[in-house]
Amino acid sequence: MRTRNVAIFSAAVFAGAVCGSLIGPRPVEAVAREIIDLQRDVTSLLQGQKDISTQMIQDHAAIKAIVGGFNDNINKLNGTMGSLQKSVQDVQANSGARLDTMSTQVQGLSDNLEEIKSRLGKLNQQLVDLQNAVQGLDAKISSGGAPATGAGTPTPTAGNLPPSGSSGSAAPSGHAPSADTLYSNGLKDIQSGKYDLARSEFQDYLKHYGGTDLASYAQFYIAEIAYRQKNYQQAVAEYDKVLNNYPKSMKLAPALLHRGMAMLELGQKSSGVRDLREVVRRFPGSEEERYARAKLKEFGVPVSASSR
Repeated sequence: MRTRNVAIFSAAVFAGAVCGSLIGPRPVEAVAREIIDLQRDVTSLLQGQKDISTQMIQDHAAIKAIVGGFNDNINKLNGTMGSLQKSVQDVQANSGARLDTMSTQVQGLSDNLEEIKSRLGKLNQQLVDLQNAVQGLDAKISSGGAPATGAGTPTPTAGNLPPSGSSGSAAPSGHAPSADTLYSNGLKDIQSGKYDLARSEFQDYLKHYGGTDLASYAQFYIAEIAYRQKNYQQAVAEYDKVLNNYPKSMKLAPALLHRGMAMLELGQKSSGVRDLREVVRRFPGSEEERYARAKLKEFGVPVSASSR
């Protein structure tokens, strides 16, 4: 009996030991391993956080540099735009004067061409007259007769030929230069900016050769000189002489246009606009008409008064 009790007790103790080993706390080695793994994970997380922080700092620096570059470019662009705007303003301020200068030069070349054409026509007519006179002399000589004094067409000589560009006007007495010399010198001097000298030459031309075809041109250039010297009141008076004294002149369109421009410079807007509209009405298709339209558009006024 006693032996059986000891056996039962031993079995119970063994079972208890087995159960305790199964449900009891885990070995120390396993716990240490888990702690090591946990520390490793924490260290990895801390390193990842540090890497992310470093990357954010680098990205922030890069973005800051990019934004700084944008600001520099914007400042440079603003500076460039300011310079461009000033250049445009300067061009707008100088375009009128430059256009007037170019217009004067073109007109001078045109006048020279017209003068050459006039000279060629006169020379051709003189050659025809000379040929007719020679033929008449030949006919009379062949028929045995002598030419009658003062009869028929006179033979052109150096003494009775009209000066070139004077349209038949006799040369003035005294020592005045020829019409060709005065007019050509005036054109050269106005084109080279010698305005006072050119004005004196054109005034001499009008004084001595006021009845020639180029007299209206000389008067026009006197007005142009006053305009280019910014003496607009005098320019208006000189343009008036072209318009009133030479109604068939080829310079009517530019004289009317430039008189209107001079009035605008004097602040007489209504009179200036009226002249520009008159250019558009009287000279359609001309360079003056196109320029007048552009100036009216620039001032924001309609081309004709009836279109208001």
